[in-house]
Amino acid sequence: MLLEIHPKNPQPKHIKTVVDCLSSGGIIIYPTDTVYGFGCDIFHPKAVERICRIKNIDPAKANLSFICNNLSDLSKYAKSISTPTFRLLKNHIPGPFTFILPASKEVPKILKSKKDTIGLRVPDKLIALEIIKALGHPILSSSLPGDMVEDYTDPDRIHEIFGKQVDIVVDGGIGGMDYSTIIDMTHDVPEITRQGAGEFTH
Repeated sequence: MLLEIHPKNPQPKHIKTVVDCLSSGGIIIYPTDTVYGFGCDIFHPKAVERICRIKNIDPAKANLSFICNNLSDLSKYAKSISTPTFRLLKNHIPGPFTFILPASKEVPKILKSKKDTIGLRVPDKLIALEIIKALGHPILSSSLPGDMVEDYTDPDRIHEIFGKQVDIVVDGGIGGMDYSTIIDMTHDVPEITRQGAGEFTH
């Protein structure tokens, strides 16, 4: 299904359609403040596995991340956030950043890396935030496979390519072409591991 949701005034009934799909273990493609990505309920391991199958990656080796609604949500899934780290996160969210942080016990096992870390984001995109708010907890954030980034800006084209593999493609308008900037926060000094759309300052 291709579902058009207004980017500035998301229709509650459409958000509910997406949330009902996620709650029942479905998978979606949705817009973030960077590129369109796969999403599912983080507490549905079979849905996470299904996305990994589409991407042809092993869940145990994949560096999976998910998006939160706000800073308090984020601090629930990351453990022992120091005051300087908290301030730094506060200065950069919402925005096009993925922060690698030590995973708390709230993070489902399938999503933790071997180093017991997790990638967390708070995107500056109302559709994504409204979905999370209505669902009541985060959703997976995983990029679409391959190198056809230009194709992945157009929801109609995305639906042509992936429509049979996912339950809903959310049309929130033309997407971006830059990925999020990834910052590893597990060391004393934050380390940029992928430079993307976000300009990180600390």
